[in-house]
Amino acid sequence: MSRSKKLLLTILAVLVAAIHIIPFYILITTALKTRGDFSSRWALPKYFSLENFSIAWQQANLGPAFINSLIITFFAAVLLILFGSMAAYPLARRATKMNKAAMMFFISIMVIPPLTALVPLYQLIVDIGMLNTRTVAVLNNVAAFIPLTVFLYAGFIRSTIPKELEEAAKIDGASTLGIFFRVVFPLLKPVTASVLIIACVFIWNDYQFAIFFLQNSDVQTLTVAMASFFGENQHNLGLVAAAAFIAMIPMAILFLLLQRYFIAGLSSGAVKG
Repeated sequence: MSRSKKLLLTILAVLVAAIHIIPFYILITTALKTRGDFSSRWALPKYFSLENFSIAWQQANLGPAFINSLIITFFAAVLLILFGSMAAYPLARRATKMNKAAMMFFISIMVIPPLTALVPLYQLIVDIGMLNTRTVAVLNNVAAFIPLTVFLYAGFIRSTIPKELEEAAKIDGASTLGIFFRVVFPLLKPVTASVLIIACVFIWNDYQFAIFFLQNSDVQTLTVAMASFFGENQHNLGLVAAAAFIAMIPMAILFLLLQRYFIAGLSSGAVKG
């Protein structure tokens, strides 16, 4: 590659990085400014203060909402990984007409906007008495992301894990479940990281379903609580920025912990599969 191309790619990379970094810079500096600091959004705070964070945490009732979001995201992620990987394994290894049809069914569901099912889904939840429960939020998110999860796992298993490992375990007398959990599942770390990052970020930030299904304050998620808080503090950007920064911390930590597996799992599961 010529020097001019390398320079052009470097400039492009810097521009892309700046586009993503600048909003975070503005968010953090705004959150750290005191109430009387009306300096430019581009300027650093005259005095660094954590007051906005404590006020936002108390006034927005972020504590219970934070716990609700953690519970819903955690259990939805666990169920997605467990059932998604188990469903993908036979679809990837047994090329029957039934399995091919099931795989096409999962792929077709992925192109349907989730909001199209909002009205009948809401009516069903009311009829079975599960409105305003964390359980319905967990199950709804699992149903929404299970097609993508199965698709990624099946592609990764087909393209990355050699069948010889499973055949050797079968010769040693391992059952199908034993082969999956002892041989296959430990090798699914990259695609599992991809599923966690993609699903958890969307579940954590879900607002469109949470606003309808979790209306009571004791089961509200972080996005619903923050929406009300933002409406009440439109003219206090410091508090709004502090609340937004608090909300993004868990997913930022999750991505930093799993980023080295993310690209490998996503490319193997989606491109090669």
